[in-house]
Amino acid sequence: MRAELSVIIPTLDSGPALPACLAALFEGVQAGLIREVILSDGGSRDETRAIAEAAGAVIVTGAPSRGGQLQRGVAVAGGAWLLVLHADTELPEGWAGAVRARMEQGGAATFRLRFDAGGMAARLVAGWANLRTVLFGLPYGDQALLVSQRDYEAAGGYEDIPLMEDVALARALKGRIALLPLSVTTSAARYHREGWLRRGARNLWLLARYLAGADPARLAARYRR
Repeated sequence: MRAELSVIIPTLDSGPALPACLAALFEGVQAGLIREVILSDGGSRDETRAIAEAAGAVIVTGAPSRGGQLQRGVAVAGGAWLLVLHADTELPEGWAGAVRARMEQGGAATFRLRFDAGGMAARLVAGWANLRTVLFGLPYGDQALLVSQRDYEAAGGYEDIPLMEDVALARALKGRIALLPLSVTTSAARYHREGWLRRGARNLWLLARYLAGADPARLAARYRR
């Protein structure tokens, strides 16, 4: 198989987390899987772009809206497949083989979730995310998303919205998202700052409000408080 995978990472002042995220991609480079890494930046003022340039990533810039950033990233992607990855998420060892197998099989996929923190609260929140994916086909962006360009375009792509762009695309894919048998590791920083119960309840409330038709811009303002 040729290098058909374009990795797209939306960033905004992501310097502290980005090196580990990029380092985990090297497995895919060695496997001849990755065609390019595209960093879609929303106006970082830290070392994000310098780190990306040093790693040889393609950089596109624009307004800081995650949906819009992902649109711009996909627009310059040349691979037949896309892997959308958050800057504070690390792919696990063995991810390249799992992704290649899914590409050969066809269909969108996402990873199981775990946090870079121990304890029951972290396991419960991650467990709910994995259950939500299985039952409702609604993974969040921190689980990473593998999707072919063809399926992405058929679903209408990412909406230019500041929040829930991942849920909107998942709904457009109509639940056809497989859960891969490996877990990505994502940052628990927000949960540490706000508390696991408070943050988890807020995320659930935001999802319910979005599914009920609330304006994503208003939800984003609430999310960032």
